[in-house]
Amino acid sequence: MPHSHEFITVAGCKTEIYRGGSGAPLLFLHGAGGNPDWMPFMEALSASHDVIAPSHPGFGRSETPEWLDHIGDVALFYLDLMAQMDLTGVHLVGSSLGGWLAAEIAVRDQARISSLSLVSAAGIQVKGEPMGDVFIWSPEERVRNLFHDQALAEARMNAPMSDELQDMALQNNYTTARLAWNPRFHNPDLRKWSHRITVPTLVLWGADDKVFPEPYAHGWKKVLPQAQVQILQQCGHLPQVEKQDDFVAAIQAFVG
Repeated sequence: MPHSHEFITVAGCKTEIYRGGSGAPLLFLHGAGGNPDWMPFMEALSASHDVIAPSHPGFGRSETPEWLDHIGDVALFYLDLMAQMDLTGVHLVGSSLGGWLAAEIAVRDQARISSLSLVSAAGIQVKGEPMGDVFIWSPEERVRNLFHDQALAEARMNAPMSDELQDMALQNNYTTARLAWNPRFHNPDLRKWSHRITVPTLVLWGADDKVFPEPYAHGWKKVLPQAQVQILQQCGHLPQVEKQDDFVAAIQAFVG
């Protein structure tokens, strides 16, 4: 499907957006690695949905606004974005940091949201289950710990990076630290307001996730009892990359 790459200004922030396909809107919120391009899983989902994939404020080619202090700021930004783009019946899909962000959005306002999919999502802390600490891993450890299949890790580490992509990676790391340094990748207050999330919810996880291990998927089930949980075997932290066909099938089946 053809797709577009454009910039719009929301809340004073020039924002990068990839968009393609037709059908009900599917808003994909990326993780700490950003959206470097229109990805193959986006292309697959665009066969049945209007896929909208922005770069968060402070990530990718989007601006870093002065008001960006914490994850709640980005959640409110996306409520403004959905209103400005007149999006309704949105299937909200968030990966990792983006999953945390999706939950923060839904806690605040679900008027424009039809469903919520949390993919390897940050946002909660599970007692007795340490999460991986991306801030102390070496660059090689960070890549290797994203994947079950180490051939994918090798390919990513050996892929050439342009100067622009290197600058974007540094910017993404900086903004991730700004949003998720302390406390690490969670909001202690999110649980107490999670009862506000009433839309159908899918929790989708890789069984070999080293960033947020599988118990975090079941932790989300405790936070959101109405959620469906699906675990993908032989899969790490990025199901949309490592198990693309299974990821797309799971999302399409869930959102109908």
